[in-house]
Amino acid sequence: MASLALGLVLTHRSSGVVNFAHAAMGMYVAFAFFEFRETGDLVLPFLGLPDRVHLLARPILAVALVFAVIVAVVLGLVVYLLVFRPLRQAPALARVVASLGLLLYIGEIVRLRFPLSGASVVTRRPVLGDEPVDLFGTTVTQNRLLLAAIVVVIAALLGAAFRFTRFGLATRAAAGNEKGALLLGISPDRLASVCWAVASVLAGMAVILIEPISGLSATTTPLLVIPALAAALLGGLESFAITTAAGLAIGMVQSLILGWSVRPDTRWIPDWLPTTGLQQVVPVVIIIAVLVVRGDALPDRAAIAGRRLPPSPEPHHVTAWTVALVGVASVGLVTFGSGYRHALIISMVFALLTLSVVVLTGFSGQISLAQLAFAGVAGFAAIRLTEHHVPFPVALILAATLATVIGVIVGYPATRVRGMSLAIATLAMAVAIEELVLGSERFSGGHAGASAPRPYLFGIDVGVGATGTGNFRAAFGFVCLGVLALASLGVINLRRNRTGLRWLAVRANERAAAAAGIDVTRAKLGAFAVSSFLAGLCGVLMAFSVTTLSPTSFLVIGSLVAVALTYLAGVSSVSGALVAGALAQAGIYTAFTNDLTGGDANTYVFAISGLALIITAITAPEGITGMVRSLGARSARLARRPSAPSAPSTPAEVVA
Repeated sequence: MASLALGLVLTHRSSGVVNFAHAAMGMYVAFAFFEFRETGDLVLPFLGLPDRVHLLARPILAVALVFAVIVAVVLGLVVYLLVFRPLRQAPALARVVASLGLLLYIGEIVRLRFPLSGASVVTRRPVLGDEPVDLFGTTVTQNRLLLAAIVVVIAALLGAAFRFTRFGLATRAAAGNEKGALLLGISPDRLASVCWAVASVLAGMAVILIEPISGLSATTTPLLVIPALAAALLGGLESFAITTAAGLAIGMVQSLILGWSVRPDTRWIPDWLPTTGLQQVVPVVIIIAVLVVRGDALPDRAAIAGRRLPPSPEPHHVTAWTVALVGVASVGLVTFGSGYRHALIISMVFALLTLSVVVLTGFSGQISLAQLAFAGVAGFAAIRLTEHHVPFPVALILAATLATVIGVIVGYPATRVRGMSLAIATLAMAVAIEELVLGSERFSGGHAGASAPRPYLFGIDVGVGATGTGNFRAAFGFVCLGVLALASLGVINLRRNRTGLRWLAVRANERAAAAAGIDVTRAKLGAFAVSSFLAGLCGVLMAFSVTTLSPTSFLVIGSLVAVALTYLAGVSSVSGALVAGALAQAGIYTAFTNDLTGGDANTYVFAISGLALIITAITAPEGITGMVRSLGARSARLARRPSAPSAPSTPAEVVA
C-alpha cells in the first residue's frame, strides 16, 4: 500500500493529477512480468497490434525484473504524454473521467490478453521469500518485512531527492508556478514525464512484490488504489514520510482485522459480518475523515476559476420527444424477438443509472462513483420486502427510498469536498458498501445471490421470465419504460424549476450561489437524494429482470462504466443519459452491432469505452449529444445568415 501511495504522491506533486488507474497500471506491469518470466513473451497493451511478441526462452529473475522496469517506464511515459499532459488545464471532472477510462481500458486488456483461469494460467513464482520470522513474539513472513524495509528506503530516497537535488527543487518550482519555471528554462513536461515513469515503476514493483500476499486479480487489484489514496491523503499528497507511515499503518490494521476474524481465541467479529468489508472500512474512514477535516464548506477562488463543466442546455420540445421515444420503444417491445427485447430492457434499466449521474454530476457538479452501490442496496432490499409479501409497486418505492437515505448519509460528509476529492470519497464508500453490505450473507445471500418473487402490478403478472421466444416479456419492458419515462420527465421538470436552477448555480460558482442566498449544502444533498432515488429504481428493476441477483452485478467497476458512458454520451442532459443507456453493455446498441457484424461486440466493450472516454475527455468534453447540439446550432446559424448577392458574370449584367 505504501509503495502505491508513494507513486500517487509523486504524480500529484509533479502534475497535480490523482490517478485512479495507478494500481491498474501496476497490475498490467505485474501480469506482463509474470508472463515474461514463464514464457518469454512481451504482451502488448494496444488494441489493433499483435497480442504478444516472443523475446526470450524462460528468462532468469534478474532479466525479468529489468524487463518489468522497462515496461513500467514506457507505460508511465505513454500515459502521461498521451492522456494527462493534454489535460493539464482541464477541469477536475475531465481528469477524473480520463483516469477512469484508463482504468477500464487496462482492466479489459488484462482480461483479454492474459490467461486468468483454466489450465493455461501462468505459474506465479514469488520474487521474495515467504519464510516465517519470529518478531516480538509474533510470526511474520519474510516478504512482509522486506517489503516494509524497501518502502522505507524508497521514501527516504524520494524525500532526499525532492529536498536536496536540483531535479527535486525544479519539480517543486514547476508545480508551484509553471509559467515561472518556463521563464527559468525549466521544462515542466520533462520533469513530470520522469516522475510518471518513476511512479509507474513503483506501482509495478509494488504489485509484483505483494502478489503472494494479496494475490493478482483483474477485478480486485485495481482497487488497491483506495487504501493507497487513504495513505496519500494523510500525507497531504505531499509528504513521502507521512504517506509511508500511514500506508504501513493501514496495512497493519487490515492484517489485524483479518487475524481477529480467523483466530478462535480472539474472534469478536460476528459471522454475518464480512471480514473483507471491515478491512475496506479502514481506508474509507480515513479518507472521509481527512477530506472532511481539510475540506471547506465553500471553495476558494482558485478552485472556482479552474472549474469548467459542459453546459447544461434547457430541454426543448419535450412532449414531442417523449411521444416519439415512448412510441418507438413500445413498438420495439411488441415486435422485437426475445433477444432484442432483453437488450432494450437492459438499456432502459441502465438509463436510470446514467440519469442519476446526470442529476448529480451534470446538474450539480458533484462527481460520485457510488451510484451502482446504492442500486445494489435497493435491489436486494426490494427482494427482501417482496419476500415478506410487500406488493411490487410498494417495494419499488420503499427500496428506492432506502437508497435515497443511504445516498444522503454518504453525501452529507461529502458536502465539504468537491471535484477529485469527492470522487475519491465516493469510490471508497462504494467499495465499502460492496464488501460490507452487499457481501453480507443475510442481506444479499452472499455469492449465491437472491431471487425475487414474481412481480404483480394491480393483479397483472409483469414478470420478465417466460418459456421459449416469450422470454423477457414485453409486460416487464413496459414497466421499465413507464418508470424511465416518468423519471426522465421528473428530471426535466427539476432542471427547469427553481431546484434545477439552484443546482446549476452551485455547479457554476458555489461562493456566488451562497451570496445569492442559496443554501449550498442543502442543494448538494438534494441532488444526492434525487440521484440516489434514481439509482435505487435502477437496482430494483435489475433485481426483477434476472433469475438470480448476485452481488457481482454491483461491482464498483459498474459505477465507473456508468460515469464513463454518461460522460461519453453527454453528462449534462437527459438525452445524454438515454444515449448512454443505449450504449450499455448487452444493451440495444450492442445487440444491433452483434447482428450487423456477426461478432460478439461485448468482447471489447470496456476497452473501447475506456478509449472513447479518454478521447472524449480530451477533445469533446460535451459528449456525443453536446457535439450534435453544437452542429445543429452551427447549421441553424448558417441557414439564417443572409446569402451574399452573386457577382455579375457578364458586362450586360454589370450595366444593368
